[in-house]
Amino acid sequence: MNNNRWIAIVGAAVMLLPPVLVAQTDQSAMQQTEPQGAMPSGDVQAAPVPTGATGGVLPETSGSMRETLGAPGLTGRQMADKEFLRNATTEGIGDVKLGQLAGEKGSPAVKTFAQKIVADHETMNKDLAKVADSMGVLLPGKISKDEQAEYDKLNGLSGKAFDTEYLTFILKAHWTKLHDYYMEASVANDTGLAAEVVKDMRVMHDHLGMINQVASQEGITLPPRPPRPANPAAEPAPVAKKK
Repeated sequence: MNNNRWIAIVGAAVMLLPPVLVAQTDQSAMQQTEPQGAMPSGDVQAAPVPTGATGGVLPETSGSMRETLGAPGLTGRQMADKEFLRNATTEGIGDVKLGQLAGEKGSPAVKTFAQKIVADHETMNKDLAKVADSMGVLLPGKISKDEQAEYDKLNGLSGKAFDTEYLTFILKAHWTKLHDYYMEASVANDTGLAAEVVKDMRVMHDHLGMINQVASQEGITLPPRPPRPANPAAEPAPVAKKK
């Protein structure tokens, strides 16, 4: 009886060994075949994430679960890059939704500008999704609470009041995003993400010029740009005074 139990235990252990060995082999092969300049293998925490019809943009709950279950090998910078991707996507979704509303309710000049905003940010969102796929990041698929509140506010306006509110909001939002993108471009761990951020910054700079042009055409006074926040990392270290 004791021998039979021993045989059963050994048999069960042998059945469990192959998956472990395969996992170790896969990890070793991944480290050996990793190209130069790629992200460290410690960032590869799970199998590639299946993309949905939205090109990698999946529900927030699934994304949170995916990040929680990942192995704890990520550096603080890598985690910050992933958080930037999620925030940038949420804001991009808001830009598209607000632009679609402005394309319906704005003046002719505002409608034309809003159509440009929608087209550009839809492209940016798709490109961010590709970067997210390469980094194993699941992205949110809905507008933020603040932008939803702005959408509801705009939906209750019309005429020049609508145009003024929309242009003012999108102007301030682009100021904030450009600052965030600038900071991310200087510290991003992933080269693909850094390249995408720089490309998107150029597009948003063009948007700022368009906003001012449309506001001038419509006789709308926009708020002045606030002082840019200081970037401690970019400031030179103080020079010690000679005694």
